[in-house]
Amino acid sequence: MTPRKSEDAKSKKGPVIKMPIRDQTSAGGVVFRRVGDHVEVVIIAVGPNNRWQLPKGLVDKGEKPEITAVREAREEGGVTSEIVAHIDTIEYWFAGLENGIRVRFHKRVHFYLMRYVSGDTKDHDWEVNEARWVPIEDAAAQLAFDNEKRVMERAVELISAGA
Repeated sequence: MTPRKSEDAKSKKGPVIKMPIRDQTSAGGVVFRRVGDHVEVVIIAVGPNNRWQLPKGLVDKGEKPEITAVREAREEGGVTSEIVAHIDTIEYWFAGLENGIRVRFHKRVHFYLMRYVSGDTKDHDWEVNEARWVPIEDAAAQLAFDNEKRVMERAVELISAGA
């Protein structure tokens, strides 16, 4: 039989401090173009480890997610695009800092299928180490996040269906 802890032992733990929760919304997506009989998509490398992902960013106050997705494709991917279809909205939680205070973020990311209009991936902004076109069939394997791999797989389905 395990001995019971005294009340004194419990009180030495200190008060339980709940971490504040913040909602955060981002948008981005899969920019694609047809080159001959194959399809290419834009992926970006970020961070010190060159993590490959889809272009995406925070939705500004009063901004629609579709506008954010096109803006982020331009800023991070260097290309101008237009929305074709909504692919998916994913949700996840992570911890981070807000004004030096540790908080939990509940993040929603709206992903769109976007058709390439113009531009060059070399024209990406400073947040991105590299932006590049890759064959769509190779893209999912290069992405760092499982949820973005699923988004890419859905994009393949939409494009194959005639998007």
